[in-house]
Amino acid sequence: MKSLRHAVALLLPALLAFAAGAALLVFSIGRRVVTPRGRVADTEILAVDTGAQTVELTRNLDTELPGRYGLFTTGTYGYVKLGAVLSADAGRVRRKLLTKIEPGAKIDRAAGFSGWYYTSPSELHLPWEPVLIGAPAGPCPAWLFPAECSTWVIQVHGRGVTRAECLRAVPVFHALGLPALVVSYRNDGEAPRSRGGSYALGASEWRDVDAAIAYALRHGAERVLLMGWSMGGAIALQTAVSSGHRDAIAGLVLDSPVVDWRSVLKFQARQSGIVDPLPALAMNALSSRLTARLSGSETAIPFDRLDMVARADELSVPILLLHSEDDGFVPADASHALAEARPDLVTMPRFTGARHTKIWNYDQTGWTAAIEEWSRANGFSASA
Repeated sequence: MKSLRHAVALLLPALLAFAAGAALLVFSIGRRVVTPRGRVADTEILAVDTGAQTVELTRNLDTELPGRYGLFTTGTYGYVKLGAVLSADAGRVRRKLLTKIEPGAKIDRAAGFSGWYYTSPSELHLPWEPVLIGAPAGPCPAWLFPAECSTWVIQVHGRGVTRAECLRAVPVFHALGLPALVVSYRNDGEAPRSRGGSYALGASEWRDVDAAIAYALRHGAERVLLMGWSMGGAIALQTAVSSGHRDAIAGLVLDSPVVDWRSVLKFQARQSGIVDPLPALAMNALSSRLTARLSGSETAIPFDRLDMVARADELSVPILLLHSEDDGFVPADASHALAEARPDLVTMPRFTGARHTKIWNYDQTGWTAAIEEWSRANGFSASA
């Protein structure tokens, strides 16, 4: 009996230490999900030829993509625009520079590959003005691209980025005669910070977008289209089913959207080498009032409410769903499931090869045509 008690006495601290370590790991995973983070350096600049105006990058699934992209750098240049792939081997890819790099410019090796392309509204050479949206989070800065039509487009950017992500879509809507309002929302680095400073994955951010709808209605809009990119898609969907201005929402355009967070987070966990059951435990911790704050969230994350496949019957407006089959970050499964659940509402043209939020970059012609055709078919253009 003494030996048993002795063994238990030795084992109990080890078990408690293991349980504490596992809990800390689960909470750490949760924090990674809801904590806003800066841009990650995901590629390396291997060489810059200022004579030929080319750059060599480490090769990966993004840097080898055809099309026009951008590169966040440090040193003399902050953001560099990239053109066509000129050559590639197993480890490196050489691309044309569309931003002129002067001889002697200092550019650090660490860089972030981006689909933004545009970083400022002035680059579009369209009329625009900065405005402030009086949102529940506080005054949220936005860019307004005016036009005469009473149908406005309100664009919502994704997680870990800012509203510049949305600029690629402004010209196509401008050509259709639609005003565009490109908005920010709480904790995105431009809009005010909430008390806890964490993402709610769309469960709270939609209120700031709802305020943008109210702004549009006060300034001449009669109806609005919501366009959401990645997590912005989740926010747009939550706005569509929760807004007090729901009757004014006429349609949704979703680019690489998060339709169901559980499937996305499980996929991303696998990609990061995080094994079951840790992803499920982290989501359980985030969804519980008792443990949400330990996981970095201000409030419990309502994953059931954020599952728009399960809530598909609550949707009531036309939806254009743009999602590459090999997105690589937000899998297209839930988008297909939503399209299957609501074939009466969802139009989902097929795109492959484009990766996450990079369909415009990879296939600008196909991406633009999909938006133009859908908009005209549903009466969302000044000429309709």
